[in-house]
Amino acid sequence: MSATADPADKSNPATRLNFEEGQIVQELGYDDDTDQDLREGIEEITGTDLVDEDYDDVADAVLLWHRDDDGDLTDALVDALEYLAEGGLIWLLTPKTGRDGHIEASDIADAAKTAGLSQTSSIAIAKDWAATRLATKSTAKQPKQR
Repeated sequence: MSATADPADKSNPATRLNFEEGQIVQELGYDDDTDQDLREGIEEITGTDLVDEDYDDVADAVLLWHRDDDGDLTDALVDALEYLAEGGLIWLLTPKTGRDGHIEASDIADAAKTAGLSQTSSIAIAKDWAATRLATKSTAKQPKQR
C-alpha cells in the first residue's frame, strides 16, 4: 500500500481523521491502552512517525489520548496547544461510553471552550475510542491553507 491512503479505504480508520501526507502529528497521552491500528494508520497516511511530548518543534496536529483519571482535561488541552501550528487542530481521543475512563460529552465541551477551542465533530474511531475534533478559533472559521 502507498504512503497515501485512499480516503475510501475502510480498512484504515485513520482516514476519517483527514490527515495528509507529510503532516507532523504530535501524540500525547500514549499508554498501553491506545489503539495501535489507529496509530499505525495515521503514520501510513502521513508517511511520518508520530512524535511524542518531547518534540520541540511545531506540529500540524495533536492526537491527545485522555481518560477521566488522567487529570484535568482543560490543562491537557492547553498543554496540547503549546506546539500546535497556527490553523492546526487537536483530535481528542477518549474512551467510549461504558469503558473505563469515559469522559462525558458536556465535560469535553466545557474543557474545550475554556481552553479556547471549538468542538467541531465527534466520531467513533476505534473499538474502545471516540474522537472529538477540536479546532483553534482561526481553524474553525476557515480551512487550513497549505
